[in-house]
Amino acid sequence: MPRFSANISMLYPELPFLDRFGAAAADGFEAVEYVGAYEQPPAVLASLLLRHGLTQALFNLPAGDWAAGERGIACHPDRVAEFRESVDRAIDYAKATGCTQVNCLAGIAPAGNPRAELESVLTDNLSYAAPRLAAEGIKLLLEPINTRDMPGFLINSTSDYERIAAAVGHENLYLQYDFYHMQIVQGDLIPTFLGLQSRIAHVQIADHPGRHEPGTGEINYTNIFKALEEVGYSGWVGAEYRPKAGTSAGLGWLETWRSAAR
Repeated sequence: MPRFSANISMLYPELPFLDRFGAAAADGFEAVEYVGAYEQPPAVLASLLLRHGLTQALFNLPAGDWAAGERGIACHPDRVAEFRESVDRAIDYAKATGCTQVNCLAGIAPAGNPRAELESVLTDNLSYAAPRLAAEGIKLLLEPINTRDMPGFLINSTSDYERIAAAVGHENLYLQYDFYHMQIVQGDLIPTFLGLQSRIAHVQIADHPGRHEPGTGEINYTNIFKALEEVGYSGWVGAEYRPKAGTSAGLGWLETWRSAAR
């Protein structure tokens, strides 16, 4: 049965961030993930995971000034040194929390730079990060994101991932496959997942339109969960959506699937 992780950057928005760990555990999630919590000491995060019996499924490399609209710095030509320092910082947090994979947000393309130049910078940064993280037993992931939600984001499709991964040429560069983003960008969800299964280390879910709970839109998550189970997908399934009517109240989709699996 798929294992579900609560993305507490989006779920439980009514609670202070540190209180969301306990809420996720109380609702039956086995793991948590988030954009990043670098403002918190790593020991605090590790303590919360231990207290609530949770696994740290994933977090992102430092993504710049999120509040100011930055969504990653890996493609920015003038921030290479900052990116490389961020890899070391992420390793410290991964070790403290027992996290075995981190995601790289490529970033929003800076105006005035040719795409080829930005992809070259991204490739060089990932070529630095992949072996550095591998040496610590940590997987590096790259996530395509649709430009409707993040206008100007550089990496948008699985084809983008495959092109960059080929240029990097290192085994430790995996795909984070978000069914919501891929439904908007390219569709063909299950065949694409199956075709890239060996390179997918983490998946995320939300329905479309609205980016709400599974079952509120057009994506057939019953079939998707069955497909994940049938092929023996062993990674985490991250619930990364905007609760439509409260996180706990909207978890019927999770209980329905667990009951069916039982």
